[in-house]
Amino acid sequence: MSTQVEMAYRYLKDRILDGTYKPAQKLTESDLSQVIGVSRNTVKQALLKLEQEKLVEIESNKGARIKSLTLDEILNYLQIREVLEGLVASSAAVNINDTQIRKMEDLLENMREHVDSDNLDEYSVKNREFHDVIYEASTNVQAVDMIKIIKNQLNRYHFRTILVPGRTKESLMEHKLILDALKTHDSYAAQQAIQVHISHIRETIDKHYNYLI
Repeated sequence: MSTQVEMAYRYLKDRILDGTYKPAQKLTESDLSQVIGVSRNTVKQALLKLEQEKLVEIESNKGARIKSLTLDEILNYLQIREVLEGLVASSAAVNINDTQIRKMEDLLENMREHVDSDNLDEYSVKNREFHDVIYEASTNVQAVDMIKIIKNQLNRYHFRTILVPGRTKESLMEHKLILDALKTHDSYAAQQAIQVHISHIRETIDKHYNYLI
């Protein structure tokens, strides 16, 4: 991939994932080429790569559109993620080291503080970092890669499940149970704890979808 195509690809992908470009929004090559400062052909190549990642849809004579997911597709992705997260956590429980455990303890304490101060944005940041340590500790690199692909699909919807009353405290307790299992290097308990956590996210989105979108 050329430097310019890479630049256009990163520009578009970042704005898809951060919600600047919304699901089902149309993208025009001529407009994007002016905004990014590259040729239309460069934009087209970047869009083709994003299509491969299932972030955009390209139709003949209709141009590109940000891929939109139905509720059923979102729930299916989360069901797949639940299984994959279990595999990753099971592996991480065996391989996690003391430094990583201490980092997770600090992150969990930060999360608790953010719950108490009702700082939900920072809670979400520390939540992501907590899961990143699990991914780092796991030897199942392929499962981690697949989880990240699924997260790319879902992060752009910015489901704020923590806005559902009571969900933040439930989430905090779920993370504590995950950490407890990792600290004892109990693969089965770690797998079960993280799968319960993801299943609760799925159930929350299913129940409160219209409120969260």
